[in-house]
Amino acid sequence: MKVQESAENYLETILILGIRNGNVRSIDIANELNFSKPSVSVAMKNLRLNGYIHMDHDGLITLTDAGREIAEKIYERHTLLTELLTILGVSPETASEDACRIEHVISSESFDAIKRHVAEHRPK
Repeated sequence: MKVQESAENYLETILILGIRNGNVRSIDIANELNFSKPSVSVAMKNLRLNGYIHMDHDGLITLTDAGREIAEKIYERHTLLTELLTILGVSPETASEDACRIEHVISSESFDAIKRHVAEHRPK
C-alpha cells in the first residue's frame, strides 16, 4: 500500500519524538511540526483507522508494526541522505531540508545503491 508523503512525515515524527521523549501525544506532534492541533488530530485519526498507530485512553500514541516499518524506512532515508549531502558540502540545514523532500520520492533501488556507496566510503 502506497502511503502519502504527509502520513510518512507524521509517522517519522512519531518515531523521532518517541526516541527523544519516550511518550508521544498529539500536542507534541503539533509543536514539533508547527501544525495546528486540529490538523494533527485529523491526521492521527486517519493513521489510527489505517492501522499505523495506536492511541490509548490517555492520548499516548504508539506506532503499530506497520507504522514503525514505514517510519524507520523514512527515518533511515532522511539520516543517510542528510549525511551524504553534508559530506558533499551542503550546509546541514539545507541537507536536512532537501533530504526531507528526497526521502519520499527516491526509489528503493536508488536508495540502496546510495546506502551501499556511503557504507563503502565511510571513514573507518
